[in-house]
Amino acid sequence: MRLLLVEDHAELSIWVAKTLRQSGFVIDVVERGEHALTALLTQPYDLVILDLSLPGMDGLDVLRHLRAQEKTARVPVLILTARATLDDKVKGLNLGADDYLAKPFEVAELEARIKSLLRRSGNVMPTVRVGQLEFDTTNRIASVGGRPLSLTPRELSVLEVLVTRLGKPVPRNVLFEKIFSFDDEARIEAIEIYVHRLRKKLEGSGAFVSTLRGLGYVLSDTGNDG
Repeated sequence: MRLLLVEDHAELSIWVAKTLRQSGFVIDVVERGEHALTALLTQPYDLVILDLSLPGMDGLDVLRHLRAQEKTARVPVLILTARATLDDKVKGLNLGADDYLAKPFEVAELEARIKSLLRRSGNVMPTVRVGQLEFDTTNRIASVGGRPLSLTPRELSVLEVLVTRLGKPVPRNVLFEKIFSFDDEARIEAIEIYVHRLRKKLEGSGAFVSTLRGLGYVLSDTGNDG
């Protein structure tokens, strides 16, 4: 899942981004409100983590503009800010924020809230089963026959995208956008490498990642590579 972190406190943004990346999320970081709007209009995100006290455009103004655009109107927004008065909370929620977390915070709570919002917005079952593969969408854990499946963060991201669109083809460019951030130096052809690795790890599980030429990749319990 690809997230946008809008935070002007450098040390905090580095810490949050590093922690979430270790949990398998793809994170883009911007420090100004106007930069956030530009990013949101050029790149689809699964969730936005938004500070309110930003240089230039205020976080509430970012939220107002975000909800006014058809392209970004439904993107889940988690407000993360030191402005934790009741008035600020009410304004943020009334403008369309989906959740509100006050600073200082525990990273475990931040991750739990992110997962909750992603689960609600994606309309995905808590556990998705394909053959012997089970994917816990809440905790983002894959297992085969009850045993944890060892996946790298990017392999996990590929599987997660395919699980959330189970049985439907996912174009290669969509997978690329979901697993690489602006800072990553990668070519779209890299997707083929991660799909190949994922296929190897799913061998014998009854779950297959098939290639539908001209359409993309699809996860199902029926193998078909072409």
